Amino acid sequence: MVSKPSESAANAEPGEGSPAEGGAAVPVAVKILIAGGFGVGKTTMVGAVSEIRPLQTEELLTDRSVGVDDTAGVEQKTTTTVAMDFGRITIRDGLVLYLFGTPGQDRFWFMWDELSYGALGAVVLADTRRLADCFPAVDYFENRGLPFVIAVNCFDDGYDYTAEEIREALDLRPDTPIVLCDVRERASGKEVLTTLVRHLLSLHRDQRPAGAPTG
Repeated sequence: MVSKPSESAANAEPGEGSPAEGGAAVPVAVKILIAGGFGVGKTTMVGAVSEIRPLQTEELLTDRSVGVDDTAGVEQKTTTTVAMDFGRITIRDGLVLYLFGTPGQDRFWFMWDELSYGALGAVVLADTRRLADCFPAVDYFENRGLPFVIAVNCFDDGYDYTAEEIREALDLRPDTPIVLCDVRERASGKEVLTTLVRHLLSLHRDQRPAGAPTG
């Protein structure tokens, strides 16, 4: 189920790098996708958690998008990601995540295959007011065997669903983590990413052959 990481990344625990010449630790770099429906908060999350100035490819919505982009529920949104968002965050010493935010509209989905190349996991952002909008992302990652977590962005006027209600509505596997978050807050976004890293490590340990070395 897990995309095969490099040997150094596979054997590294959070906070550990792989040894280089001279005994110095080389940071483990992991590519992560931030996905979800239109207007769910992908660009906001990447911008909030990134320790570098994020790369954003947002363009203004114009009247040409009328009838093409579904803005129901996010009528106040004035821009849209047309390629990707990019940021970087160090989770712990020796573990760096490179974040790639995907475009949310159907017409830009041709970008997903390129963005997902080499990724080890994904965050699927969900809005309880429009849960159906994250179905395509869930299906995409399940069909490709890419592990993911569901991060429920808690909008002020969102519905107060329990994690199990969300799991049932999205028909998720029992082991798929669900996290409540506020993507505007760096600490909240970092907790989502930490949960994903733990999930990836857990899946890797489960797949490791009996008697294999642990690091």
